[in-house]
Amino acid sequence: MILENEPTKQDITEAHERIKNQIHRTPILSSSSINKIAECELYFKCENFQKVGAFKFRGASNAVLSLSNDELQKGVATHSSGNHAAALALAAKMKNVPAYIVMPRTAPQIKKIAVQGYGAKIIFCEPTLQAREETLAKVVEETGATFIHPYNNYSVIAGQATCAQEIIEENTDLDYIIPPVGGGGLSSGTCLSAKYFSDKTKVIGAEPLGADDAFRSLRDKTIYPSANPNTICDGLLTSLGEKTFTILSRDISEILTVSDEAIVAAMRMIWERMKIIVEPSSAVTLAVVMENKEKFAGKKIALILSGGNVDLAKLPF
Repeated sequence: MILENEPTKQDITEAHERIKNQIHRTPILSSSSINKIAECELYFKCENFQKVGAFKFRGASNAVLSLSNDELQKGVATHSSGNHAAALALAAKMKNVPAYIVMPRTAPQIKKIAVQGYGAKIIFCEPTLQAREETLAKVVEETGATFIHPYNNYSVIAGQATCAQEIIEENTDLDYIIPPVGGGGLSSGTCLSAKYFSDKTKVIGAEPLGADDAFRSLRDKTIYPSANPNTICDGLLTSLGEKTFTILSRDISEILTVSDEAIVAAMRMIWERMKIIVEPSSAVTLAVVMENKEKFAGKKIALILSGGNVDLAKLPF
């Protein structure tokens, strides 16, 4: 049964219990050389090492494992250009049920291959939100599959919240946790975990300047659609949903935006100094720290490295 109300502390604890044997408990790494440059203590939560290479597997797993056998019979469906698509495809495969994924034809090739590899049926559409939603509605009507929204779904949000829950279990005295902000599933889940498990830890969202719809939405107290976003962060192109907007409006300290140049520099720094692969959507969190050094000087900060799915033929450096 998909959660119908905003996740409670107990919902997040139960979500973690539900998915813990299916997900990786990802490591938290640090880099003394990056700490020195940033002039603060950074803890990198490596969701780039998660199954499907992204935190999205937490939310997809929790949503699929929350469904009854009757609900699961006809499978699950979603629209996604990338990591949620792969996450839902794998979660469905592990339960041996069909997955129908609506993807824009412009989605990165690496992400199309991943979704196919997990055995999902891909239905391609034009790269607009309207085309995604109309195509998905047709698929759900034809198949009877249960729609699992990439982020505007409380079971998905509770699953994403387990990432910050793990961070707080290992680091009880953090000043900040910084997640990237796209549709807001990870950032709203992070806000809930911080509130329930470490109420002195503030959450600051990181967003690209060229896709700053969440920043503007919270500032003006209305949801702006992500119109013509222009950023290297292909995982952060979606607008907030009403569920994520409500949680973020109430619980996030602020959202900071950074240029693509700063994001590429941060991505390169992580690759070079830490020898790990992260996608640009992950590096936005370090970029925010590097661009706001005075604000973060001397603080203890967890950065969520949300994923590592990069097309190696198209590196930005």
